[in-house]
Amino acid sequence: MPGLLRGMARTAVVAGTATTVSNRVSRRQGQRWAANQPAPQQEAAPLPPSNQPPPPSGGMDRIAALKQLGELRDQGVLTEEEFNTEKAKILAS
Repeated sequence: MPGLLRGMARTAVVAGTATTVSNRVSRRQGQRWAANQPAPQQEAAPLPPSNQPPPPSGGMDRIAALKQLGELRDQGVLTEEEFNTEKAKILAS
């Protein structure tokens, strides 16, 4: 019986040590990643409109592109003028 208890105790010590080391490494990595992350900004600057060509002139693609433009306008990323310019490009294709 003492051999069995000794084996169980050794397993518990090894498992406990492995857990402690794993937790310590995880905390250290989390701190490093947090230090490398840019500080959150109060207000994100709007992104400039992309100069990518509109998607192919499939009916569903045009509708999806118009919906995406509308969402960008509603979020304040695009101005009304930029929205209308991009919408005209999509509808012209």
